[in-house]
Amino acid sequence: MYKMHMYIKTNETHLMSDLCVERVDTDKNVNESNKKYFTCGKKFCAKLYLKKHFHIHTKKKPYSCTVCNKGFSQESHLNVHFRTHTKEKPYSCDVCHKDFSQLGDLKRHCRVHTGEKPYSCDLCHKDFTTKYTLNDHYRTHTNEKPYSCDVCHKDFSRKSNLNRHLRTHTNEKPFSCDVCHKDFSDKCILNEHFRAHTNEKPFSCDICNKDFSHKSNLNRHLQTHTNEKPFSCDVCNNVFSQKSHLKEHFRTHTNEKPFSCGVCNKNFSKKGHLNEHFRTHTNEKPFSCDVCHKGFSRKTDLNRHFRTHTN
Repeated sequence: MYKMHMYIKTNETHLMSDLCVERVDTDKNVNESNKKYFTCGKKFCAKLYLKKHFHIHTKKKPYSCTVCNKGFSQESHLNVHFRTHTKEKPYSCDVCHKDFSQLGDLKRHCRVHTGEKPYSCDLCHKDFTTKYTLNDHYRTHTNEKPYSCDVCHKDFSRKSNLNRHLRTHTNEKPFSCDVCHKDFSDKCILNEHFRAHTNEKPFSCDICNKDFSHKSNLNRHLQTHTNEKPFSCDVCNNVFSQKSHLKEHFRTHTNEKPFSCGVCNKNFSKKGHLNEHFRTHTNEKPFSCDVCHKGFSRKTDLNRHFRTHTN
């Protein structure tokens, strides 16, 4: 493979821009007219940037992590990756003082405070805070699924979904909580978990201004205002505001009990029922009365007890 740099002057800046062109020999013995040329059309203001960019085409990864030996095409990418080992977070939010390992992550986070959504879909005009989420959204229109699992060949519209799925094969949990050191397979789940320590609630209801730590909790809450129940049972046509409620209800038809106690092997149709039952083994009482401080293993028992004070 050979490469050729073409220099183009721009009218505005008068800077020399490089146009990346790849030249690939179809056969070493053929003449020049039979050789193929490919261009990505990307321009650069400095030859150094072109050289870095060209690694994308050659798949060359000259920069290697000294901890895990993962290779990178650019030194800056290696530096960002290395912070996953050192836990360094040099970028801080001026509003809430949350720290980030990457400048791009800080910029995206700042839009939570400003409400800025600079990226708009050409088809439905929905706005997004990042170009990445816009591209993900756009595939809901095209139904494109360009990312495929090498193990089971399942296709995905998002690379993050593929990466998350791959961990179901490897059981890898690369994301660790700095506070309690619990490990997670997904960064989003770690971020949600971390709010249990910080009590951060970045998602707010536009109607009643109630704040939530998880976006999914906000979406569920919004349905209390709209009374929307989009999930319907195929058997009895009962409707539900949440998909999880439909799944729980459906087990009344199938008599399925997928949650099993690790101590006595008793089975339950709901995870909440299993959690309540498990406290009979651990004697845990997480629900406490604000008046007399008596502890209870179930919230329903606390509510029943509380009426003895109000009556």
